[in-house]
Amino acid sequence: MININSDMGEGFGIYKLSDDEALMPYITEANVACGFHASDPNHMKRTVELAKQYGVKVGAHFSLPDLQGFGRRKMHLSQGELHNMIVYQIGALKGFLDMLDMPLNHLKPHGALYGMAASDPDIAETIARIAHHYQVPVFGLSGTYHETIYSAHGAGFIPEFFTDLDYDQDGHLVITQTHDATDPVYAAKRVLKAVEHGKVTANNGQEIPVVAQTICVHSDTPNAVDIAKAVNELLQPHLSRQSDVCTAEKE
Repeated sequence: MININSDMGEGFGIYKLSDDEALMPYITEANVACGFHASDPNHMKRTVELAKQYGVKVGAHFSLPDLQGFGRRKMHLSQGELHNMIVYQIGALKGFLDMLDMPLNHLKPHGALYGMAASDPDIAETIARIAHHYQVPVFGLSGTYHETIYSAHGAGFIPEFFTDLDYDQDGHLVITQTHDATDPVYAAKRVLKAVEHGKVTANNGQEIPVVAQTICVHSDTPNAVDIAKAVNELLQPHLSRQSDVCTAEKE
């Protein structure tokens, strides 16, 4: 069965980046920002509360310490530094989860760190060891070090497909500083092709293989809610929890 996820809680202070509550009815998993690329204690707590209200599972969306660049700029860190800053971020989120009796569902690196782990086995192994400690799987790209390292050394690997990012000919994501609006119908059909046929068209026009077990809709894409709704509707036969995704009511 297929899940739909979204990166959430990415505001900071008085600033609000996306309408997380409007997205909640159309997703099954929330990747909650842990403070290094976005979020703060108030945004984190509110996002976890919304996830519980809508029956959405929560994972830690940790990042490089790049608040100004939104975690989308590469940094050179020792594996020790990287390990400690990831554990630090997960611990912050887990504190709020524990208070609401919610489990940590998964881990997902953010932005530049996501791409770095796909191509650097040492970084992927650091993340895998942390996942093994918490006994939760990690979201990542099939056919990269995400798959081979997380599967071998962590607590599991969940192949992820992106609705609103391009893929290069090697199956890696084309990371951009900001996300442009994406046609919801096009995005949903692209997702269905990935789910049912295991293929996506890369930015050079080549058809490349992908595996899609969880589908990401970035909350900072301008029309994210429309995309999530279209993907949810088209994937209804495949969704892991069809009965209540679109019928959750506010408490």
